[in-house]
Amino acid sequence: MVVNINYYILLSFLLLSGYLAFSKRLKNSSNWKAMVTPLASIMGSGFLVSAPLLAGIVGVWAVFCMSILLIIAYAVGSAIRFNIQYFEPIEHQEGVAQSIAFISRIVLAGAYFISVTYYLQLLAAFALKSFGIQHEIYANIITTILLLLIGGVGMYKGLQKLEQLETYAISLNLGMIGSLILGLIIYNSSLAIDGNWHLPEISSLIDFNDIRVLLGLLIVVQGFETSRYLGDEHPSSQRITTMKQAQLLSAGIYIVFISLATVLFHDGLKADVTAIISMIAPVAITLPILVAIAAIGSQFSAAVADNSAAGGLIEEITKRKLPLRYAYGLIMFITIALTWETNVNTIIAYASRAFALFYMLQSLVALITAYNNKEIENRTFKIAQFTLVAIICLLVFVLGIPAE
Repeated sequence: MVVNINYYILLSFLLLSGYLAFSKRLKNSSNWKAMVTPLASIMGSGFLVSAPLLAGIVGVWAVFCMSILLIIAYAVGSAIRFNIQYFEPIEHQEGVAQSIAFISRIVLAGAYFISVTYYLQLLAAFALKSFGIQHEIYANIITTILLLLIGGVGMYKGLQKLEQLETYAISLNLGMIGSLILGLIIYNSSLAIDGNWHLPEISSLIDFNDIRVLLGLLIVVQGFETSRYLGDEHPSSQRITTMKQAQLLSAGIYIVFISLATVLFHDGLKADVTAIISMIAPVAITLPILVAIAAIGSQFSAAVADNSAAGGLIEEITKRKLPLRYAYGLIMFITIALTWETNVNTIIAYASRAFALFYMLQSLVALITAYNNKEIENRTFKIAQFTLVAIICLLVFVLGIPAE
């Protein structure tokens, strides 16, 4: 059985990754291009850290709690989609909503600073874990070197060349996810057939502090907002549809993954973001290797993408008074400072709170737009919906804390 499961995992990984990376059909599909950006952002780092962190916080309630996070994210996504349809056409007019939207772009730039640091800290943790090392100073040194590399390349040559790696990194990551789920299906089925399947006996009591930590994990399902800023490449109707598809597909994958992974939970997973490597080791010897490779590639690609996005936002906010190369330099210095002032668990909570503040402001933009536009269908319901979403995002911003 061991040989067979490793064979199936490797074969599925190669086939899926290869298809995603080299398929001409996907390459020429405008819908796929519009969907893969938010999908890759949602599934990137969150897929790596969600199961171990949820296991340590809420135990066997992980699927239920992940479902709540996904529902919150989908509700926030509805506000973003509303803004794509109704606010974008009036974005350059004057008004309260436009002022809030401008502030939200500043907040988003700051959130990207934090997420760049988060992605590279996670990369460093996984790289060290591959060699059996877990050392915060070493991780900070690796993160700093990568930030210097990305910042230096951005300042002197731009990030276009590094951004070209994104397609292959996304393909590796999605291929890893598919093969991991296949491995977990085989593993769970084998346990059930042998009569050995049972829920793990770990602490599953949830208190107020756990709820605060759970709110601090909003970052694990964040990334759908990237559709909002693909307007130069895709029309609004396509971005709305593909963003919804990306959220629904990723939600399904998360629920299936957490459900299948629950049998592997144990007390040693507490607050260790790289614990997925040791957690999945009993399933197949190939999986930890695939996860480590995909993690390193996907986190580097995500860091480059968010670095580029932050640079573009700074250039836009300053009305091009600050050239892009200097924006990259500013990002580099701030992210290096963040690296040495935080650890990976802390930065997850910081990132969640920063994005929650952005989402709250975007929800307020949607609320004001809906209030001012009396021709919108189900207007009263949407006003109530966006008010509730804004309050939830405010709670995440105020209450979210890191896992310890």
